Amino acid sequence: MNNWIIAPVILPALVAPFIVLLMRHDLFLQRIFSTATTAALVLISGALLYAASNNPPEVYLLGNWPAPFGIVLVLDRLSAMMVTLTAVLALVVQLYAIGTGWDARGKHFHALFQFQLMGLGGAFLTGDAFNLFVFFEVLLIASYGLMIHGGGANRLRAGIQYVAFNLVGSTLFLFALATVYSVAGTLNMADLAVKVAALPAGDAALVRVGAVMLLMVFAIKGALVPLQFWLPATYGFAPGPVAALFAVMTKVGAYAVIRVFTLIFPPDTAATGMLFGDILLPAALLTLALGALGVMGASGLARLAAFAGIGSMGTLFIAVAQFTPEAMAAGLYYLVHSTLVLAVLFLIVDMVQNRRGSDSTAEAMPPMAQHGLLSALFFVAAIAMAGMPPLSGFLGKLLIMDATRGPDMAMIWAIILITSLITMMGFARAGSTVFWKAHALSTTQQVPEHPTEPLAHTMIFALMAALVALTVFAGPVTAWMGDTAAGLFERTAYIQAVLPDGATLTESAPAQATPSEATVKE
Repeated sequence: MNNWIIAPVILPALVAPFIVLLMRHDLFLQRIFSTATTAALVLISGALLYAASNNPPEVYLLGNWPAPFGIVLVLDRLSAMMVTLTAVLALVVQLYAIGTGWDARGKHFHALFQFQLMGLGGAFLTGDAFNLFVFFEVLLIASYGLMIHGGGANRLRAGIQYVAFNLVGSTLFLFALATVYSVAGTLNMADLAVKVAALPAGDAALVRVGAVMLLMVFAIKGALVPLQFWLPATYGFAPGPVAALFAVMTKVGAYAVIRVFTLIFPPDTAATGMLFGDILLPAALLTLALGALGVMGASGLARLAAFAGIGSMGTLFIAVAQFTPEAMAAGLYYLVHSTLVLAVLFLIVDMVQNRRGSDSTAEAMPPMAQHGLLSALFFVAAIAMAGMPPLSGFLGKLLIMDATRGPDMAMIWAIILITSLITMMGFARAGSTVFWKAHALSTTQQVPEHPTEPLAHTMIFALMAALVALTVFAGPVTAWMGDTAAGLFERTAYIQAVLPDGATLTESAPAQATPSEATVKE
């Protein structure tokens, strides 16, 4: 199965230039080839997920160069889950864009879409810290092109702000990699895990500096306070389908934190200890609080959804910051939920904007086309995003609170519960203005007509069905997440898969289980 690991990277990388060179003026062919590619990615990622669930980590060697000298792609349960989530979401968003005609507002939507999938797949699968940087840059370029799709001064201004802020993060990323490389002499993640565990005390300060800079970079990608400034404008002005795809973009930052700080700098590493958990937890709590307040005060539905996304990242990082298998399993469950619900919320907001002519929550406007259906969808999405029962958002927050232990438990519980209430009030305020108060306006005008867009509605219902399935099958899903989280803290299998020639953690690292007999299949 290891030969298929590169498929989520190479397939969109080949199709994207093919679309640009041969189909740039034929939208129909673009839709066919791009959709077929994304559907193929769904099937391939599903097969990879099945393989990762039943086998130890597998490795693909680019150029057949062994690690740590060559570039490697690593498939484990976490990377397979993220690739599958990305592929499924991408297919839904792409079909929505086709159903609403968003892809027809520019010549390069589908090519940029495939480049975006290439960057996401590479970021989740790479086993090398420098190539994580490379895929971050691919994501930056593609996401900028997608964000300004359709034009507009506000969209262009937000795009420039987004690029400028992330270029600062990219520069910091290079500094961090240089610092870590100067100490360890490698950027392969598995090799770093071995060498950081064996570092002498004299080098601890320098590697700690590099690790803190890495955390700052990932915090930018994950919209963590105080580095979240770029997100409200970026997501608020982005086209609806693009913003929905961006729901997984912030998860790249969370994924990087989980991968790097469980594999290379776990809490029991002598050089760093619990430093990162101590930094991450207060930032996560502030992010959650800021997101809830932003939802309460947002003047438009798009910014409301953006701040809801910030709040969901705060909740996710609360789980991650504890660096325990139980909390990490709860966080992974919430990661899947928050990605799906944020995407469906942005798609609903896009439909409201197209029919209402505005997403403003400052004043009521007459009823729009499909008013009743959209109001019902918004109501369900609001419940799911706020974490109210009975949907998966409630279960995710409950799992996180249940996994929380220690002296900060009362504070964490209180902030999660209070912000959930504030978020629900913010959604209720916006929903009452946009949907309920619309009927109180006296007007002699008929409700404007709008195409029903059955394909777009089907995609929204598909995401809703995924949320329901995540709720109904919460038992087996959380059990799977528990095994995934346990594998993250048991690093030996990952290291032995990448470095099969006998490299092991030193005795200064925590005791590990017997190394897996997994080998690299060429």
